Amino acid sequence: MTLPLITFNQILIIFIIIVAGIICYKVGLIDDATNSKLSNILLMLVNPIVIFTSYQRDFSKNLLQGLLISLLLSVITHIISILISYIIIRKKRRRKLKVDGKTNVEYVSNNDVEVERLSCIYSNVGFMGIPLVNGILGSEGVFYVTAAITIYHMFLWTHGVIVMSGSKDLNIKGILKRLLSPSIIAITLGFICFVLQIRMPDVVNSALNHIAGLNTPFAMLIAGVTIARANIFKLLVKYRIYMIAFLKLLFIPIICLLLYSRFRIYDKVLITAAIMAASPSATSNILFSIKYNKNSVYAAEIFTVTTLLCAATLPLIVALTEFLT
Repeated sequence: MTLPLITFNQILIIFIIIVAGIICYKVGLIDDATNSKLSNILLMLVNPIVIFTSYQRDFSKNLLQGLLISLLLSVITHIISILISYIIIRKKRRRKLKVDGKTNVEYVSNNDVEVERLSCIYSNVGFMGIPLVNGILGSEGVFYVTAAITIYHMFLWTHGVIVMSGSKDLNIKGILKRLLSPSIIAITLGFICFVLQIRMPDVVNSALNHIAGLNTPFAMLIAGVTIARANIFKLLVKYRIYMIAFLKLLFIPIICLLLYSRFRIYDKVLITAAIMAASPSATSNILFSIKYNKNSVYAAEIFTVTTLLCAATLPLIVALTEFLT
């Protein structure tokens, strides 16, 4: 199956579940309070189990080496994304006003700066990344995706929480407190189990996989409920969303690729890193927006647009990766 077809299939799955979420909201099956509780269940229970189960696999030195390189590339990708988002997306936005036939420029506060920055930094590495990499590289590529998922959660639960909560507490105690989140604990336990080859009994593993299977439907239902609160028709004319999409889907991935291509990196690891960087904005951005009372509707709009546009941009990124290797 070709990459465009894989991408199309995943987008179709996403939007079918999103539509179900929209319908649930419109008919009153899910309200705002229920949506908030579902968000907490996803962040505190389902996501950590998804991470832990991804490490339940056979150990090999080659896989470990590729995993470590993937971890390094993911760290660099997040740092580059953070730097670019902070440079380009500012707390004040430039706006043109016409007064008496003359065009004046003024700067107004950007109340959605946190949502826009997180949407540029954090990718939908789990749902979109895993099936795409699996279709191109097989199970070995999927294993490298777990590195991106690991680093993603480490940054999200530290940097992401700091950005969205507005907390200025950057002392060691505050950082360690955030690192004790369920997702970070799952990362630590999962890696230990992988290295020491500690495998869960089949019955336990089966139960965990059932809970992990809730990840995609829960996340997409929550996104659908959030989108249902917005005016869908106005979405297509919000030019700033396309600027955010350009940064997320093309500009940042290309900058990363130009850097990575200067080093000798195993092809499968490099392609995996490219797909992770070029994946659409994460659903966690919506969940965090809900949790910290930010503009969750706007976060859902960015998620929708980037998910749709990645059908065209991801093949370009993969083609560029192959050209540079």
